[in-house]
Amino acid sequence: MKILVVDSDPRAAAQIEQSCRLILADRLERFTTADSVAAATAQLSANAFDVVLLDPQLPQGDGLDLLAARTVHSFQTIIVSSRTDLALRAFDLDVLDFVPKPAGRDRLEKALRRVAVRPTGSPPDELFLAVRRMGRIDLVAVADLLYVEGADKYSELVLANGQRNFHDKALGSLEATLPQSFVRIHKSYLVRFTMVSRLLVLKGSRYYAELKNGLRLPVGRSRYEKVKSRLLWPQHHRG
Repeated sequence: MKILVVDSDPRAAAQIEQSCRLILADRLERFTTADSVAAATAQLSANAFDVVLLDPQLPQGDGLDLLAARTVHSFQTIIVSSRTDLALRAFDLDVLDFVPKPAGRDRLEKALRRVAVRPTGSPPDELFLAVRRMGRIDLVAVADLLYVEGADKYSELVLANGQRNFHDKALGSLEATLPQSFVRIHKSYLVRFTMVSRLLVLKGSRYYAELKNGLRLPVGRSRYEKVKSRLLWPQHHRG
């Protein structure tokens, strides 16, 4: 099991680590800690975890936002907190369990038993974007995403089937978290580059990327040469 503990109290994190090592023994593959929203976001962007043990009371941010805005590998979450009043909101975000602090070993073991671990050798976790809707949060598979259109401080996710989903993050934030297969072709557009079939130059020095489904998206003048280079020499941009 790969565990990330997100807790701003180093003593609490150390106690949880000791309990996890006693509970899981050689079944604990990796144990990592983060003490802030920023540190946790960096860990979740770079690594896959089976479970996140989260205390939402973090400096400079609400820890539950990590669940509402997650854009990376899927993981399960157990809240470990003295704030029992957060339980209702936490369960609305599909957390696995809520363990009150101080977290006793028996109670933590009961929660960890509920974690479903991905079998060794199974395919990599699918990437998702969390979309807030009335009273719930839906996960949209990045594999279904065609392009993203920026709209001021927000964005619209456009899927291959034409469905559009409002997202409460700006285009720049999504650009930083989506795989490198998505390329910024315009100040307002981020596109899955493998879906670009050709570039068009129209009258008035207007540039467009034509997708394989026939849809045309504008290409910014300052980005045209870079986009053209990538289209002509894709081997320079692998990985």
